[in-house]
Amino acid sequence: MKIIFMGTPDFSVGTLEALIQAGHEIMLVVSQPDKPKGRGHELSPTPVKEAALRHNLNIYQPRRLRGEVAEAMLRGVQADVIVVVAFGQIIPPSILKMKPYGCINVHASLLPKYRGAAPIQWAVIDGEKESGVTIMQMDEGLDTGDMLLKGSVPLEEKETGGSLFDKLSSLGASLCVEALGKLEEGTLKPQKQGETTTPYARMLTKEMGDLDWTRSAEELERLIRGLNPWPGAYTQLEGKTLKIWASDVASDEERPMEAAWGEIVKVEKDAFYVACGSGLLKLTELQLQGRKRMDAAAFLRGCRLEAGMRLGKNGPLE
Repeated sequence: MKIIFMGTPDFSVGTLEALIQAGHEIMLVVSQPDKPKGRGHELSPTPVKEAALRHNLNIYQPRRLRGEVAEAMLRGVQADVIVVVAFGQIIPPSILKMKPYGCINVHASLLPKYRGAAPIQWAVIDGEKESGVTIMQMDEGLDTGDMLLKGSVPLEEKETGGSLFDKLSSLGASLCVEALGKLEEGTLKPQKQGETTTPYARMLTKEMGDLDWTRSAEELERLIRGLNPWPGAYTQLEGKTLKIWASDVASDEERPMEAAWGEIVKVEKDAFYVACGSGLLKLTELQLQGRKRMDAAAFLRGCRLEAGMRLGKNGPLE
């Protein structure tokens, strides 16, 4: 097939590479504009643009797709289908139906579950047992189009947002190639989605990582995994930001009855335990502001903690 490919982040790159390897002809790659990065604020290309450059593909980076200029540009490209993978802009109705096979989307959830911007991370945060990818025929709704093909993966006990991201990127790439082949053969049977059983998977923010110790240990442990590697979970230790990269839910048997939320109740050589709204959270991998990421054993050798200290914005116990 002749394809216009739309994508921006790392998640999209695997699908672009798979389409090229499968012998499809990429007529144009559309990605978000370069953004300033680092202290020098030098413009940095998107991961998809970098991949396109490696393959000497034509690249188009419109600030917005809605408008006559972008529409004319895309209309002038001879293509059978537009493949969209985490592009980052709403696709106007005029473009959705522009090519013979319309717009095909690789969505990282088992639709109709987790429509929205961050389905991968929310599946981990919510404690789902499985996730997957849906190849969807795009319509004017938000992730509401007909489903063309699905694939699922189980979530491991210590699945993170990052590890699931990698699995679904690979799965999405292979499913997209399979779907395009069946689409061309005319053997796909589109299915309506029906009603969703989960909330909209809203975009992640850095503020979401600020741990609320009044929540249960189970909830916080999932949140830490879901926000790993970005935006990351964190708390405060004596006025400094303390990132938390890994944790375990611990037995509640040793928790003092009077322990306040956020209070450190026990310190061992290789971990320390924090009281939550319910349960205890065992912290095993951390990063104090201005220092490197390290396991708790190394952290505790350089940072003296004692039972009774308190994490979070409220600081020490009175």
